[in-house]
Amino acid sequence: MNKLSHFNARGEARMVDVGGKPVTLRRASAEGRIHMQPATLRLIMQGAHAKGDVLGVARVAGIMAAKKTAELIPLCHNVPLSKIEIELEPRSAESAVYCRATAEAEAQTGVEMEALIAVEIALLTIYDMCKSADRGMTLDGIRLLEKSGGKSGEWRRER
Repeated sequence: MNKLSHFNARGEARMVDVGGKPVTLRRASAEGRIHMQPATLRLIMQGAHAKGDVLGVARVAGIMAAKKTAELIPLCHNVPLSKIEIELEPRSAESAVYCRATAEAEAQTGVEMEALIAVEIALLTIYDMCKSADRGMTLDGIRLLEKSGGKSGEWRRER
Protein backbone atom coordinates (compact mmCIF):
# COMPACT_ATOMS: atom_id res chain seq x y z
CA MET A 1 0.00 0.00 0.00
CA ASN A 2 1.21 3.53 -0.79
CA LYS A 3 2.25 5.75 2.07
CA LEU A 4 -0.51 8.14 3.11
CA SER A 5 0.81 11.60 2.21
CA HIS A 6 -1.05 13.54 4.90
CA PHE A 7 1.00 12.04 7.76
CA ASN A 8 4.61 12.73 8.70
CA ALA A 9 7.15 10.08 9.79
CA ARG A 10 5.73 10.18 13.34
CA GLY A 11 2.18 9.58 12.12
CA GLU A 12 1.04 13.15 12.76
CA ALA A 13 -1.33 14.95 10.39
CA ARG A 14 0.34 17.46 8.07
CA MET A 15 -0.41 19.50 5.00
CA VAL A 16 1.53 18.09 2.05
CA ASP A 17 4.29 20.39 0.75
CA VAL A 18 3.56 21.05 -2.92
CA GLY A 19 6.04 23.94 -3.18
CA GLY A 20 8.48 22.04 -5.40
CA LYS A 21 5.85 20.63 -7.75
CA PRO A 22 5.39 22.17 -11.20
CA VAL A 23 2.23 24.08 -12.03
CA THR A 24 0.23 22.03 -14.53
CA LEU A 25 -3.34 22.00 -15.78
CA ARG A 26 -5.32 19.89 -13.32
CA ARG A 27 -8.78 18.57 -14.11
CA ALA A 28 -11.17 16.30 -12.20
CA SER A 29 -14.76 15.13 -12.62
CA ALA A 30 -17.03 13.58 -10.00
CA GLU A 31 -20.62 12.38 -9.94
CA GLY A 32 -23.47 11.51 -7.60
CA ARG A 33 -27.26 11.22 -7.34
CA ILE A 34 -30.09 12.13 -5.05
CA HIS A 35 -33.06 9.74 -5.13
CA MET A 36 -36.50 10.99 -4.17
CA GLN A 37 -40.21 10.31 -4.46
CA PRO A 38 -41.54 10.76 -8.01
CA ALA A 39 -43.80 13.60 -6.84
CA THR A 40 -40.77 15.49 -5.48
CA LEU A 41 -38.92 15.10 -8.76
CA ARG A 42 -41.99 16.39 -10.63
CA LEU A 43 -42.04 19.50 -8.43
CA ILE A 44 -38.40 20.16 -9.33
CA MET A 45 -38.86 19.49 -13.05
CA GLN A 46 -42.00 21.66 -13.31
CA GLY A 47 -40.40 24.52 -11.42
CA ALA A 48 -43.37 24.35 -9.06
CA HIS A 49 -41.40 24.26 -5.82
CA ALA A 50 -42.32 27.11 -3.47
CA LYS A 51 -38.62 27.89 -2.89
CA GLY A 52 -38.00 28.52 -6.60
CA ASP A 53 -35.50 27.08 -9.08
CA VAL A 54 -34.13 24.13 -7.12
CA LEU A 55 -31.57 23.07 -9.74
CA GLY A 56 -30.38 26.64 -10.33
CA VAL A 57 -29.78 27.20 -6.63
CA ALA A 58 -28.07 23.78 -6.30
CA ARG A 59 -25.76 24.60 -9.23
CA VAL A 60 -24.67 27.89 -7.62
CA ALA A 61 -24.22 26.16 -4.23
CA GLY A 62 -21.95 23.54 -5.83
CA ILE A 63 -19.83 26.24 -7.48
CA MET A 64 -19.54 28.18 -4.23
CA ALA A 65 -18.61 25.05 -2.28
CA ALA A 66 -15.88 24.07 -4.74
CA LYS A 67 -14.27 27.48 -4.19
CA LYS A 68 -14.31 26.89 -0.41
CA THR A 69 -12.93 23.34 -0.36
CA ALA A 70 -9.81 24.29 1.61
CA GLU A 71 -12.06 25.75 4.32
CA LEU A 72 -14.08 22.53 4.56
CA ILE A 73 -11.41 19.82 4.30
CA PRO A 74 -8.67 20.55 6.88
CA LEU A 75 -5.55 19.55 4.95
CA CYS A 76 -6.56 20.67 1.43
CA HIS A 77 -4.64 23.42 -0.32
CA ASN A 78 -6.43 26.53 -1.49
CA VAL A 79 -6.56 26.00 -5.26
CA PRO A 80 -7.36 28.91 -7.59
CA LEU A 81 -10.03 27.31 -9.77
CA SER A 82 -10.21 28.44 -13.38
CA LYS A 83 -13.38 26.47 -14.03
CA ILE A 84 -16.09 24.63 -12.15
CA GLU A 85 -18.98 23.24 -14.13
CA ILE A 86 -22.03 21.59 -12.56
CA GLU A 87 -24.45 19.48 -14.60
CA LEU A 88 -27.76 18.56 -12.97
CA GLU A 89 -29.99 16.12 -14.84
CA PRO A 90 -33.40 14.99 -13.60
CA ARG A 91 -33.86 11.27 -14.32
CA SER A 92 -37.49 10.20 -14.14
CA ALA A 93 -36.75 6.49 -14.61
CA GLU A 94 -34.57 6.54 -11.46
CA SER A 95 -36.66 9.16 -9.64
CA ALA A 96 -33.40 10.99 -9.07
CA VAL A 97 -31.31 14.00 -9.99
CA TYR A 98 -27.87 13.14 -11.38
CA CYS A 99 -25.01 15.56 -10.74
CA ARG A 100 -21.63 15.78 -12.45
CA ALA A 101 -19.04 18.39 -11.50
CA THR A 102 -15.85 19.19 -13.37
CA ALA A 103 -13.15 21.36 -11.82
CA GLU A 104 -10.04 22.81 -13.49
CA ALA A 105 -7.05 24.80 -12.29
CA GLU A 106 -3.46 25.51 -13.23
CA ALA A 107 -1.92 24.53 -9.93
CA GLN A 108 0.64 22.46 -8.05
CA THR A 109 -1.98 20.08 -6.69
CA GLY A 110 -5.09 18.35 -7.99
CA VAL A 111 -8.74 19.38 -7.92
CA GLU A 112 -10.38 16.06 -7.07
CA MET A 113 -11.66 17.31 -3.74
CA GLU A 114 -13.15 20.42 -5.36
CA ALA A 115 -15.13 18.28 -7.83
CA LEU A 116 -16.33 15.93 -5.06
CA ILE A 117 -17.33 18.78 -2.73
CA ALA A 118 -19.23 20.46 -5.59
CA VAL A 119 -21.28 17.31 -6.19
CA GLU A 120 -22.04 16.74 -2.52
CA ILE A 121 -23.09 20.31 -1.78
CA ALA A 122 -25.19 20.60 -4.95
CA LEU A 123 -27.05 17.43 -3.94
CA LEU A 124 -27.36 18.48 -0.30
CA THR A 125 -28.84 21.77 -1.48
CA ILE A 126 -31.51 19.85 -3.38
CA TYR A 127 -32.18 17.92 -0.18
CA ASP A 128 -32.42 21.12 1.85
CA MET A 129 -34.78 22.80 -0.59
CA CYS A 130 -37.05 19.74 -0.91
CA LYS A 131 -36.97 18.21 2.58
CA SER A 132 -40.37 19.67 3.47
CA ALA A 133 -41.87 17.54 0.68
CA ASP A 134 -39.66 14.45 1.05
CA ARG A 135 -37.44 13.72 4.07
CA GLY A 136 -36.57 10.26 2.74
CA MET A 137 -34.32 11.42 -0.09
CA THR A 138 -31.03 9.53 -0.39
CA LEU A 139 -27.66 10.63 -1.76
CA ASP A 140 -25.52 7.92 -3.32
CA GLY A 141 -22.89 7.09 -5.89
CA ILE A 142 -20.71 10.08 -5.02
CA ARG A 143 -17.34 9.27 -6.54
CA LEU A 144 -14.44 10.52 -8.59
CA LEU A 145 -14.79 9.72 -12.29
CA GLU A 146 -11.49 10.97 -13.67
CA LYS A 147 -8.54 13.22 -13.00
CA SER A 148 -5.63 14.51 -15.04
CA GLY A 149 -2.51 16.56 -14.56
CA GLY A 150 0.44 16.38 -12.24
CA LYS A 151 2.97 13.64 -11.60
CA SER A 152 0.42 10.84 -11.40
CA GLY A 153 -1.08 11.81 -14.78
CA GLU A 154 -4.40 10.48 -16.03
CA TRP A 155 -6.79 8.31 -14.05
CA ARG A 156 -10.24 7.13 -15.14
CA ARG A 157 -12.78 5.03 -13.28
CA GLU A 158 -13.49 1.86 -15.17
CA ARG A 159 -17.18 1.46 -15.93
